[in-house]
Amino acid sequence: MSPDWNSLPEDLQLVLAREAMRRAVETIAGQAEALAGEIEAGGIADRGGPEALRLLAAVVRLSARDPKAASGTA
Repeated sequence: MSPDWNSLPEDLQLVLAREAMRRAVETIAGQAEALAGEIEAGGIADRGGPEALRLLAAVVRLSARDPKAASGTA
């Protein structure tokens, strides 16, 4: 029988949650970079997307390292 999330020790929950967040960040950033490359290669119409997607990738990665670093208002 596999353990229930709530039955796991809190420190293990934190480790698992951080790793899940790290993987999610890399997935989002990687997809943004792949889409930027597809736009540059001409597979998708370029409407200023590649640089915006690279900015998104950088912000996601930055905020994963320091949650306060990418906060602000537009």
